[in-house]
Amino acid sequence: MTELEQHLLNDYQRDFPLVSAPFAKIAADLGVAENEVFEMLAHLRQEGSVSRVGAVFRPHTIGASTLAAIAVPADKLAEAAQQVSAFPEVNHNYEREHRYNLWFVVTASGSEQLNEALGRIQAETGYPLLVLPMIEDFHIDLGFDLGRKVSGIPGRVRGGHRRKSEAVQATLAYQPHPAEAELIAAIQNGIPLVSRPYAELGAQAGMSEAEAISCLSQLVEQGIIRRMGVVVRHHELGYRANAMVVWDVPDADVSEVGHCLGQFDCVTLCYRRPRRLPEWRYNLFSMIHGRDRDEVLSLIEQLRTTCGLEPIACEVLFSRRRFKQCGARYAATAVAA
Repeated sequence: MTELEQHLLNDYQRDFPLVSAPFAKIAADLGVAENEVFEMLAHLRQEGSVSRVGAVFRPHTIGASTLAAIAVPADKLAEAAQQVSAFPEVNHNYEREHRYNLWFVVTASGSEQLNEALGRIQAETGYPLLVLPMIEDFHIDLGFDLGRKVSGIPGRVRGGHRRKSEAVQATLAYQPHPAEAELIAAIQNGIPLVSRPYAELGAQAGMSEAEAISCLSQLVEQGIIRRMGVVVRHHELGYRANAMVVWDVPDADVSEVGHCLGQFDCVTLCYRRPRRLPEWRYNLFSMIHGRDRDEVLSLIEQLRTTCGLEPIACEVLFSRRRFKQCGARYAATAVAA
């Protein structure tokens, strides 16, 4: 990766310019021509380092989503993964080291649509689903600082973007008006790599360019859009080991432990999910990314020591294969990227 490409990825994973010509502004900041920015992004998308440029929405604000898993015999896993990935509601699908070996995220426009999709997935695969919706969010930010090594030191924060936890509402917290819904549908697969992307997105939603920029700015300000920017793929950027660490924490202590884990820069995701006894005893989930397996295991030990988790039962579910990774889709009418 060139120095310019690293700056482009590092500096614009969030706070993407909400101006008429955002790529021209980025080009001016980097000291290059606008067409060079387009070429770099197109190249990075082609090689897989960049998933898209666009909005990352806060969970359960404009739609409904859940983590789910199935236990599949090893010789049937590839077939089941293909079946699951074929559903447009599935935006992430991974094999992990566990009896429950296929883990995926399902997103839909609402709770009814989500439940319908889950039913179709179970019917298609023939395996019972372990459904684990988010209850409380302690930290979610899959931004990656490419210029430094992650650590197990609390308080080392990427860009100061940590925040207080948020309880997830069972019903939709925000109902977009029709024009907003159209704009969300237009942007969910990414911003087009053109000089005036908001004009193009606005036209799809029946808005002017200024109205589209104003609408997106308000969604950012309200926290509906968690971040606007370049969405990267961690594996292609050198974070080749990732583990979902699940903890069996006493219910009364989950928030305290979640806040402790959420302060570490090696923890990219941390949230509370329900137990599903007797099949699933764990109620706190944390995602750790590292350069290799040994680094991740070392970081987990640091977390256990610092947060007083030595007596707490946990399991480490390393990712084995990525079957699908794309942006969540909140409107069925949009064309998949």
